[in-house]
Amino acid sequence: MLIERDTPEREDVRQLLAGHLADMYATSPPESVHALDPAALAGPGVSFWTAREGSRLLGCAAMKHLATGDGEIKSMRTAEPARGQGVAAALLRHLLAEARSSGYRRLFLETGSHEFFAPARRLYTRHGFAECPPFAGYEPDPHSVFMTLDLTADAEQPAAAG
Repeated sequence: MLIERDTPEREDVRQLLAGHLADMYATSPPESVHALDPAALAGPGVSFWTAREGSRLLGCAAMKHLATGDGEIKSMRTAEPARGQGVAAALLRHLLAEARSSGYRRLFLETGSHEFFAPARRLYTRHGFAECPPFAGYEPDPHSVFMTLDLTADAEQPAAAG
C-alpha cells in the first residue's frame, strides 16, 4: 500500500467521495452532513492523500488547516472492497505523522453519532482521540461526535492495529 498526496478531482477518487457523501446523507440529517465535496477538498488549506495498491484506489483522507498549530481530519474513506484490511488505520497513522511533522499541536475531527459511525469512532479512540465539545465555529449537534488529539502530549502515540 502506497499513501501519497493526490487530488480529489481524479475520477476514481470522485467516485469514492460520491459514495462517502451518499452514505453521509443516508445516515445523517442534511444539516448534520459536514463532509467536503471534491472541490472543497482541492481548496486552499486542505491537504489530500490517497492509499493505493498499484493503480487500485483503497481509500483517502484529508487534513484541513484550521489555525496555527491546529488541523481537522476530513473525509476519511476506505473503498468497500478494501475494508477490514487496515487501510483506514494506515491513512490515520499517515495523517498523524504529517500533522506532527508540520508542527501541529492538535487535531480535531467530527464524525457521526449513529451506529453506522461506531467503527470510525473506535479507530480514532484506538489512536488516542477523545471526545470533546464542539470546536470553534461549530454548533452542538446531537448527530455529531467531536474528537480531538493533543499531539504534544505524547509524540509517539501507540500504533494501534487496524
